[in-house]
Amino acid sequence: MSKITAAITAVGGYVPEYVLTNKILETMVETNDEWITSRTGIKERRILKEDGKGTSYLAIKAAEDLIQKKGLDPKEIDLVIVCTASPDMKAASTAAYTATEIGAVNAFSYDLEAACSSFLFGMSTASAYIESGRYKKILLIGADKNSSFINYKDRATCIIFGDGAGAVLFEPNEEGLGLQDELLRSNGEGREFLQATYGGSSYPINKDTFEEGKHYVFQDGKTVFKNAVFNMADVAEKIMKRNDLVNDDIAWLAAHQANKRIIDATANRIKLEDDKVMVNIQRYGNTTSATLPLLLFDYESQLKKGDKIIFAAFGGGFTWGSIYFKWAYNS
Repeated sequence: MSKITAAITAVGGYVPEYVLTNKILETMVETNDEWITSRTGIKERRILKEDGKGTSYLAIKAAEDLIQKKGLDPKEIDLVIVCTASPDMKAASTAAYTATEIGAVNAFSYDLEAACSSFLFGMSTASAYIESGRYKKILLIGADKNSSFINYKDRATCIIFGDGAGAVLFEPNEEGLGLQDELLRSNGEGREFLQATYGGSSYPINKDTFEEGKHYVFQDGKTVFKNAVFNMADVAEKIMKRNDLVNDDIAWLAAHQANKRIIDATANRIKLEDDKVMVNIQRYGNTTSATLPLLLFDYESQLKKGDKIIFAAFGGGFTWGSIYFKWAYNS
């Protein structure tokens, strides 16, 4: 009997309609288009503006797109995982609500949070469930409404982040396609450099901290950039060496879209040409948990069965990793 691997068999995505351009940001904070573009590669990002609509709204839209394209009966879904750093509410599961709203009434569900590495870690988790043989259809969603905790007077963060969601369906495969290998890491010493301190259990929000804006996300840009450049490139190179891969073997690099310079550094480390690097940061900015599935959403039509893809991500915490993956279908 063939070994069961976990393959992606469908992709969906969603970004909000409102486009926050660099030109608009020039009217909100001391910055300009040239400065933002040269340092990050970002030209615009999407923002979910409607009151009362949170991360679940984005997740539901991405899931519905996948379900419609795949012709999938939601009742066949066994598990829904929502990877997010911005859940709708504390305590109440965003994934549970998402699953119910899309009609996945037979699925269990939960949230997974590892900052910008959430979806990468979710790929590992979903694959393990599939490989166990217990589950046949797992919906993995990466979704974040980053605008909900961004201070639009803070130039260090407001130029970077956007809102969006992507979804993939994992199913069993007996052709050896899907997830091949993974190298996942974390280091809690890095959490002080990228986080939203107040609002969690260590530092509950109160009137004073709210008025001081301490519930907004904070980033030590230089430290995060330095660690992201080194660690993303390092794990991507290591996973290729471990699997005896050279640059000619690789069809695509799907790297977390935090900064164009970090993406370029990772591609250069594994000697990959520009036309093999998935990039959409210029249109969406950093959508945190949604960057990797949104890359698949945008590039799906170019993916071919058997394509070897290197995924890489780095996020707050610190968390990072790389996955070697074989694509399972022609669009």
